[in-house]
Amino acid sequence: MPKTIRIGCASAFWGDTCTAAAQLVEGGELDYLVFDYLAEVTMSILAGARLKDPRAGYASDFIDVLTPLLQRLHADRIRVISNAGGVNPRACAAALQAACEAAGVPLKIAVLLGDDLQPQLQQLAGQGIREMFSGEPLPSTCISINAYLGAPGIVEALRLGADIVITGRVVDSALVSAALVHEFGWAWHDYDKLAQAALAGHLIECGAQCTGGNFTDWRDVPDYEHIGFPIVEVSADGQFIVTKAEGTGGLVTPLTVGEQLLYEIGDPQGYLLPDVICDFSQVRLIQQGKHAVRVHGARGLPPTDQYKVCATWPDGFRCTATCLIAGIEAVAKAERVSQAIIARTSQIFSQRGWAPFSEVNIELLGSEATYGQHGQRQDSREVLIKLAVRHPDKQALVLFSKEIAQAATGMAPGLTGLVGGRPAVSPLIRLFSCLVGKSACRLQIELDGQRHPCPLPALEPLAIADLPTAPDLPKPQGRADASVPLVKLAVARSGDKGNHSNIGVIAREPDYLPWIAEALTPEVMVDWMSHVLDPLLGRVERWYLPGTHSLNFLLENALGGGGAASLRIDPQGKAFAQQLLEIQIPVPQSIADQLD
Repeated sequence: MPKTIRIGCASAFWGDTCTAAAQLVEGGELDYLVFDYLAEVTMSILAGARLKDPRAGYASDFIDVLTPLLQRLHADRIRVISNAGGVNPRACAAALQAACEAAGVPLKIAVLLGDDLQPQLQQLAGQGIREMFSGEPLPSTCISINAYLGAPGIVEALRLGADIVITGRVVDSALVSAALVHEFGWAWHDYDKLAQAALAGHLIECGAQCTGGNFTDWRDVPDYEHIGFPIVEVSADGQFIVTKAEGTGGLVTPLTVGEQLLYEIGDPQGYLLPDVICDFSQVRLIQQGKHAVRVHGARGLPPTDQYKVCATWPDGFRCTATCLIAGIEAVAKAERVSQAIIARTSQIFSQRGWAPFSEVNIELLGSEATYGQHGQRQDSREVLIKLAVRHPDKQALVLFSKEIAQAATGMAPGLTGLVGGRPAVSPLIRLFSCLVGKSACRLQIELDGQRHPCPLPALEPLAIADLPTAPDLPKPQGRADASVPLVKLAVARSGDKGNHSNIGVIAREPDYLPWIAEALTPEVMVDWMSHVLDPLLGRVERWYLPGTHSLNFLLENALGGGGAASLRIDPQGKAFAQQLLEIQIPVPQSIADQLD
């Protein structure tokens, strides 16, 4: 049995840099190389691509990046696992097989099948399935329906001898945890080890986000140009070190890793995955040396007997136009022009007997529009008008895209023209998330022209009511007679979960956490972020992680539909943490003096 296994992640999303894989293969001393491509937004895009071309629907970048490395992967016996298959994993495998044959490299490629539930649409509809957040029924027309599979299918593919495993929709962390289960021979009831493995996968699934990318203290991060992509070195007991290749840029510290720990999770004591329910509340992050952080303390519980399933469905069309307006009173001019464009086209729609816009979103970029009531700048001399609209009829938005141009000669001065030319009209794809029993999926491995069944391990599922109780928040000692912005006390990162957003806040020092918690109540968060929360359905939930002296907030219904369905400039809440970091936190004068 090997002492440790080294796994590097070369992709955080579809469209990530093409240089990371070579960096990791050449300098990472890897046993496994993983690629994560599938955000919820990406599934919508891939589903739309497959509609146009049945041969499409996978991350073609994967083939382009891997092809030059095939000889080295074979020579160094580095195995590859990726969800690049998207909604068409067999087509992805066929393209890679052709590349291997052209290069004369005899790598065995396995495909994991079973996540695609599209053929079961009518059966699922008959079960009365409801959207897990809104309670809406399953749409009658779906472009794709995919379950989030776990690690067992990938483990079976590795056992069968695959050098490269291509999956469709699996949970991101399974790309890593499957390799560890296979290498260390862990049982499916070794829940603490599975939780550690899931955490290792979670920390590196977003690529350079745990090695200094997207870090609050961005000025401290050296050499963005050559930032190192992450590597986990994992022991048989599940403990691991997060690091990066020697000589690369970036930064690996408890805070860079901690921001990623909280990224896009909900309840840290009940992080639900197909193979294990993870409790990350007591996780410890310890600096082990330069650019090396040791991670331990994740606990695991039995999983439920359900998969999360995401369906994508068409809901009309969208069109987004951007144009620059400059000069005196640019903000006021932009407001007037935006309103006039919408009023003018709405009137034409009415005259032609068309329905009104389904949704209109106007953002004046440069006027701090994304800050809502916290915006401070209204005197900008240049503003980018972002005008996004939705309509059930494509013809109406084609007219809208043409009529915008009239503003350049018939409205306020200083309009310099449409950025990028006349805007295109595209289908608006929405996400539908639900839960289905695991028995709905029949997992199979396709390898060497044969299909191998992959039964799931027999486990006693956990009832959600059996999750651990939340730890008590520490109370501040002393009197708050000063205040400082949150950024002086903490780092923070935000991201999306469907139409929800999370903001993770990590205290820079343990002594700061009680004061942060006292100030950042759910009620305060609702008030501070009210400009993004749905006025009827928006709410905020808060959790405490003692191990990392941190808080995690979930902002429900805060993204205007989320992902590909949102018309906002920030449809994934990526900038929410930056807005929160400016909030004033009451603290004792002694703490404020330390921070000056």
